[in-house]
Amino acid sequence: MKPTRRSVWTAGAMLPLLSANGVLRAAAPDLAGLRPMTNGLAPIGPEERRARLVRAQAAMRGQGIGAVLVESGSSLVYFTGVEWHRSERLTAAILPVEGDPCIITPFFEEPSVRQTLGIAADVRVWQEDEDPLKLVAGFLKERKLSARPIGIEETVRYFAVDGLARALPGVKIVSANPVVRAIRMRKTAPEIALMQAATDVTIAAYRWTWPRVEKGMKPADIAGMMNAATRALGGDPEFALVLIGAAAAYPHGSRDPQIVADGQIVLMDCGCTVQGYQSDVSRTFVFGAASREQRTVWDHVRTGQANAFAAAQIGTPAGAVDDAVRRYYESLGYGPRYRLPGLSHRTGHGIGLDGHEPVNLVHGETTPLAEGMCFSDEPGLYLPGIFGVRLEDCFHMTAAGPKWFSVPPLSLDAPLG
Repeated sequence: MKPTRRSVWTAGAMLPLLSANGVLRAAAPDLAGLRPMTNGLAPIGPEERRARLVRAQAAMRGQGIGAVLVESGSSLVYFTGVEWHRSERLTAAILPVEGDPCIITPFFEEPSVRQTLGIAADVRVWQEDEDPLKLVAGFLKERKLSARPIGIEETVRYFAVDGLARALPGVKIVSANPVVRAIRMRKTAPEIALMQAATDVTIAAYRWTWPRVEKGMKPADIAGMMNAATRALGGDPEFALVLIGAAAAYPHGSRDPQIVADGQIVLMDCGCTVQGYQSDVSRTFVFGAASREQRTVWDHVRTGQANAFAAAQIGTPAGAVDDAVRRYYESLGYGPRYRLPGLSHRTGHGIGLDGHEPVNLVHGETTPLAEGMCFSDEPGLYLPGIFGVRLEDCFHMTAAGPKWFSVPPLSLDAPLG
């Protein structure tokens, strides 16, 4: 479960770490022995991106769509390689049903945009006093696509959609989900390899960090160590959420003061990126001796996670995975449904270039599981005012069924396997 950007304990750059009594712990943890694990990984290359465009164009023909508009963000990276931030100045791609795409960007940004452009494309620029959507309309008219429906990628902002409608009166605007979402949900072998590398880094960072957790540490201390280890191992830290004691009953964090103490639950939810592809792994530990209740709930979560994995089979509706977990939890007296104590969130989410991608493992989701889909499996249990337990590992669907990116631990006594 990737925390939102507003999460209280998401850690950023490595900063000096302070103990509970304010004594400087370390300006940088001892990272001796850690070596990058990501050197030599094959990047996503031009052939892979061309294959993506071919699949998108086939889907467009099947849907009767003339072109798809994609704004800056992960879908732009996916199809073109262009890594660009969103601002009030539009940078976007038009993916036509035939031929090369077109990149629309401000004139003064073109040299920077070309630095990451990974496909053959027609690059058209607009000046500060011009309307970029008129460039989009002009391209569609030139390619004789303006009379066909134009698909809009689901994260494109309203001003771009409205601007296109004004620049191209009468245009039929439709959802591009049957093209973009359908293709991105099914990862290829090069994508799976990068996600595996990101997960390997995160697990190695956990193995380095957990033995160094000490009594009196705060969440930021632990998160800082985790992020420093992740960098040393060759990953780019994306988030490091640390929840201690009763705060672990809040899936995305609490503002209450938290300090490591004997017998306390420490829940960590961490992830990184490798060449843009993400990991997302949660582990729940106990500092010192665990109570019977902590062991019991941890074991329940471990079984719930295994039930979800077993239910994830080719052709099964994604929602059935969530249902399998809730049936088990409700048989133990949790819930029902999302009530607490119990599982207050979905069992899992899609993952790839984004930490959260469609579709979700949630009740009612009818999308059938297919080869190449990737998900988190994280059916936590939360006991308000007491503690929470979450184990999270991601898996990808193969023709033979699900396969773990990281293997879940079997016991609270060996929480890293």
